Amino acid sequence: MTEKEIIDQITALVIRELQKNKNTLQKHEKIEQRSDAPKLPAKLVEQGTSADNDKSVSTLEEQKAAITVKDPKDISVLQQMKKLTPARVCVGKAGPRLRTSTSLALRADHAAARDAVMRDVDEKVLEKMDLFSVQTLCSSRNEHLTRPDLGRQFSKETLDLIKSKCKPNPKVQVYVSDGLSSQAVDANCADILPALFDGLKNFGIEAGTPFFVKFGRCPSEDVISETLGAEVVCLLIGERPGLATANSMSAYIAYKATVGMSESRRTVVSNIHKGGTPAIEAGAHIAELIKVILERKASGVELQR
Repeated sequence: MTEKEIIDQITALVIRELQKNKNTLQKHEKIEQRSDAPKLPAKLVEQGTSADNDKSVSTLEEQKAAITVKDPKDISVLQQMKKLTPARVCVGKAGPRLRTSTSLALRADHAAARDAVMRDVDEKVLEKMDLFSVQTLCSSRNEHLTRPDLGRQFSKETLDLIKSKCKPNPKVQVYVSDGLSSQAVDANCADILPALFDGLKNFGIEAGTPFFVKFGRCPSEDVISETLGAEVVCLLIGERPGLATANSMSAYIAYKATVGMSESRRTVVSNIHKGGTPAIEAGAHIAELIKVILERKASGVELQR
């Protein structure tokens, strides 16, 4: 069974469970509306309409956003908490365990995170953004996960291809990589690249030819910087997914990056996704950050001094 089939199966279970709870609530409401029907205990009515909020939702996203704590003393406080974090707070429990709907939603998000790591970037996204593709020394997804050292290296043939297709000695070289979340590239690439390049153009900064690296790791930008002679290199890469989101992307930016340099020389913009910093906003911010890096001729910790 593929990761997508697992996600579809778990999502179907979640929706079926939520729909069953919703039907039960509607049944209680119909009984209450009948004049000849016996009155339900006040506590049951209260739980069905306010405390058991998960009985009135029908989608996975609504379930994750619902407050399912029974009899909260002040529900407004819980609502404020939910607005401040995508974490699973205010979910309530059934005895010592999570509610069935919460547990199934958790499993669905875990499956989505695994799928984000294991699948490839959609070729249509790369075609739309006009990105040519190259690959690191990793020969498979499994090797990419178990040999991060190979994810920062390229064959001579690949480096020659990059040289032939890209502008030499660019002021800024931007490229994209799947990293640990291909889904992050699919979700953000079409928005962040135009915003970034528009921002650089407005600042009068020349950008090189963008491209895509399969099975890439962060230090691959050091090789790219040396190969193309870029003054600043900017890598947009999918980050390791969690249970809150599988779509998070980060930008790793370095001034005159060299192979073997300290990680402290990188400037990072993280948490780029619709629930964090939106891709369009992030693109504009990264362009402004690159402008500062070029002016100060420093990145990472040195930029903060």
